[in-house]
Amino acid sequence: MKKNLILLALLVFIAGTVFSQDGEWISLFNGKDLTGWKQLNGEAKYEVKDGMIIGTTVLNTPNSFLCTEKNYSDFIFEVDLLVANDMNSGIQFRSESKPEFNNGRVHGYQCEVDPSTRAWSGGIYDEARRGWLYPLDLNPAAQSALKKGEWNHYRIECIGNSIKTWINGIPCAHVIDNMTPSGLIALQVHSIGNNKEKEGEQIKWKNIRIKTKNLKPSPSEGIYVVNLIPNDLSEAEKEQGFELLFNGKNLDNWKVASTGKSIEKGWEIVDGELVVNRNKEVKGDGDISTKQEFGPFELKFDFKLTEGANNGIKYGIGNNGPNLGLEYQILDDEKHPDARQGVVGNRTLASLYDLIPAEKDPRFIKKIGEWNQGRIVVYPDNTVQHWLNGRKVVEYKRGSNIYKALVARSKYAAYENFGMAEKTPILITDHHDEVYFRSIKIRELK
Repeated sequence: MKKNLILLALLVFIAGTVFSQDGEWISLFNGKDLTGWKQLNGEAKYEVKDGMIIGTTVLNTPNSFLCTEKNYSDFIFEVDLLVANDMNSGIQFRSESKPEFNNGRVHGYQCEVDPSTRAWSGGIYDEARRGWLYPLDLNPAAQSALKKGEWNHYRIECIGNSIKTWINGIPCAHVIDNMTPSGLIALQVHSIGNNKEKEGEQIKWKNIRIKTKNLKPSPSEGIYVVNLIPNDLSEAEKEQGFELLFNGKNLDNWKVASTGKSIEKGWEIVDGELVVNRNKEVKGDGDISTKQEFGPFELKFDFKLTEGANNGIKYGIGNNGPNLGLEYQILDDEKHPDARQGVVGNRTLASLYDLIPAEKDPRFIKKIGEWNQGRIVVYPDNTVQHWLNGRKVVEYKRGSNIYKALVARSKYAAYENFGMAEKTPILITDHHDEVYFRSIKIRELK
């Protein structure tokens, strides 16, 4: 009898320990009804059946959101979902619905559910606000994470400024941002307009839970990081080898490109932003370049254009002069005449200037006065990429026959080994227009 009591006590202790560990997780769905949830915006159908929440598309209604009644700040959220093969959906988090914002429109971060051929499931979208923050072009290895016709396990981790997503254990996106530190969680059924072929499509959710205490950031998994905090270098970026070329405070890493002297005129630091030609009455020092030269590299930078402005980032600068190299074009395509020069648009925004036009999607170009994220990658095998707001818009290989042919028909034809320097400074041009920069970061590639 005594042994049985001891055994019973031991089992109670073990059970209590397990409960305590599991007790850190809070179920957001009781499996019976929609207690704790409310529907906002659209009129898609949400119902509970067989322990699942089922969302069904309805004709002629806006995006629908089944939202938690509580807001959440730092958390780890998990859910299992099964989505129709051609249905768009998403999971809102740290999102808001306020009367003063578009009459209560749900807006904020969204983890994408996208079984289409685009395959951006797990990417991060900013619903009704800034658009795509992390399209999965930035992490193509994750584009196969979602399994069509199967249950998929989603995980979203929000701790401080760090936002991470996974599908079926595969890391999908990593964003550093501080725009909305707290908000609701919502299950989205996307609008289908009047498309009768999509009427009645369903997405199912189960095992919906959240953890808000004793949170520990997951280890960095080496995927690309989108950092939206100005001039910030996150721990993940440091681990990947990035360093700041501009810290928002000084120009210690930069010099006048033509003379090598310190920068005195034409370039200013205003509220942590590097601006050229803010004062049109002052003749500036001209182009500026880094004091250091770099081998194969990855460069990230934010830029903001004023109306009609022209600028550029140059690299591959060699023996042809301190200001002559390959150029990532920065331009107001609508108002600057250079956009209509050159050949087939090869002088437009994000193009390889006068050589290769950028293949841009208008949805991924910010308005004049808004910040864009640029990226240049020069790989050790001489493959080069230009990126704009998370989309690759140019790719070529330095030294290839195609590259040589492009140079031969360009304004650079007379320059020997144009753009082929093994090491290069990074140069920012001065085309006498007002342009802003921030968050300039670089790492060398091996």
